[in-house]
Amino acid sequence: MQIKHYHKFANLFYEKMLEKYSQEDLEQKWEEIKKFFSDKFADGDRVDVDSILYLIGVQELGTGRTKFEKEEKIELMHMATCKLLEPFGYFEFQNTDHEGWSHYRQIKNVDSTSETEQFKLLQKAVVFYFEENVW
Repeated sequence: MQIKHYHKFANLFYEKMLEKYSQEDLEQKWEEIKKFFSDKFADGDRVDVDSILYLIGVQELGTGRTKFEKEEKIELMHMATCKLLEPFGYFEFQNTDHEGWSHYRQIKNVDSTSETEQFKLLQKAVVFYFEENVW
């Protein structure tokens, strides 16, 4: 029961944080984040959402730059998505295994929203992740 209360509190907290940003502010911060990734990891080339998720996953895994198999790259993007959407009540952290991989339990189905809404949610989540963990 306490976990449900925590998620409701976290959801309210992040919703309040959202209120301080206009859509324009979020778009501007999103562009700054894309530029950061582009400059730091892609020699100025354009980066896409999957690249950002992959790099956040690598950051969360904490192993630094390493070669990953295709399946591991997909898992890194999934881990990043879970981490990003956890504060919005979509996932709940369960544990970290002996190799350092975080595991989450899905609480709400993000697939029930449109692709546009999913993308906007992901943008907001990346902005908040950067504000709390990077900048």
